[in-house]
Amino acid sequence: MKINLTILLIVLLAVTISAQKKDSTKLNKWILSVVAGFNISQLTLSNWSQGGENSLTWTLTGDFSYNYEDDDIRIKNNLKLAYGRTKLGSEDFKTNNNDVYFESVIAKKIDFPIIPYLSNTVRTSIAIGYDYSTTPKTEIVNFFDPGYITQSIGFYYEPSKEFNTRLGIAVEEVFTSNNTKYANDKSTPEIEKTRVDAGIESVSSLEKIIAENILLKSKLRLFSRFNSFDVWDVRWDNTIVAKINNFLNVNFTFLLVYQEDQSLKTQIKQGLQLGFVYTIL
Repeated sequence: MKINLTILLIVLLAVTISAQKKDSTKLNKWILSVVAGFNISQLTLSNWSQGGENSLTWTLTGDFSYNYEDDDIRIKNNLKLAYGRTKLGSEDFKTNNNDVYFESVIAKKIDFPIIPYLSNTVRTSIAIGYDYSTTPKTEIVNFFDPGYITQSIGFYYEPSKEFNTRLGIAVEEVFTSNNTKYANDKSTPEIEKTRVDAGIESVSSLEKIIAENILLKSKLRLFSRFNSFDVWDVRWDNTIVAKINNFLNVNFTFLLVYQEDQSLKTQIKQGLQLGFVYTIL
């Protein structure tokens, strides 16, 4: 209930801000966008002789952007939230989606296609998450446990409104509380709850209409530390949205993550859901 209330407060705050800024955004060249979505997948069986169990999966999403552009500077702020749960048969609900991703990029326009930028990225979970393969279940993440903050400075290239990419020197901080394995240095006897790494970050984004009423959104982030250039963190986030009408769509999501402090194996999350979406602004 506490988490659901937090999500509701975030949405209400965004709507309140949008209502207050609506008349002034055009004058100040600020553009606010708020999109909320609810995806659901459901199966109910009654006296079904072929076997199976009832199932219910739901995901609540939010996509907030607050951007600014004039002749000298370009500012892009984006906050993406996703929280979802699954229930199979008589089992309790289990968390299946649990993500906060905030990105802010400031770029200085110059008389050249490649321009300098500063960025800040925050990644964490909305709520507590468990490893359900153990008995009892084991906590593996919580809000800002771990939390990743990355600052980067470098060069930004946007050849079109559909595609942009940037490359820069980055510093990534990892913060933990109980789940120290994400920050702990195993080569030392102490247990560290924080870690700071310097390296190189590359982020590329694509948002393209690939067919009538079908939108592809893709973002690839790569990060490598100076002390281990042979190892790269990878986050490749893809969404294909097929719009049925103004409030109903079908979503296909594919997320690939490789990050050694989380798992030595490549992580993949894929989903196909019917979704209700509402563009507030």
